[in-house]
Amino acid sequence: MGGKAANGFGLHDMSGNVYEWVNDRYGSSYYASSPAQNPQGPSSGSSRVLRGGSWNANASDVRSSNRGNNTPDNSNDRIGFRVLRAPCLRAP
Repeated sequence: MGGKAANGFGLHDMSGNVYEWVNDRYGSSYYASSPAQNPQGPSSGSSRVLRGGSWNANASDVRSSNRGNNTPDNSNDRIGFRVLRAPCLRAP
């Protein structure tokens, strides 16, 4: 880990690994009229958003703002997810 420089979010070695599933549903025209801060995606639809790029994507697509979509029942070696945990809070 940390073999490459951190990206703009301070994360190492993330871009270009696999497309990342996110919780948002996908709508082809949603982002044209969505809130500028933290858009949640449409409230219905069968496709979910994929972000980033994978090991076989064009270099121009390997960026966190890249969005695609697929149905949740799809799986292949180019789609994954990121495991997160809440930071530990220390009592004063």
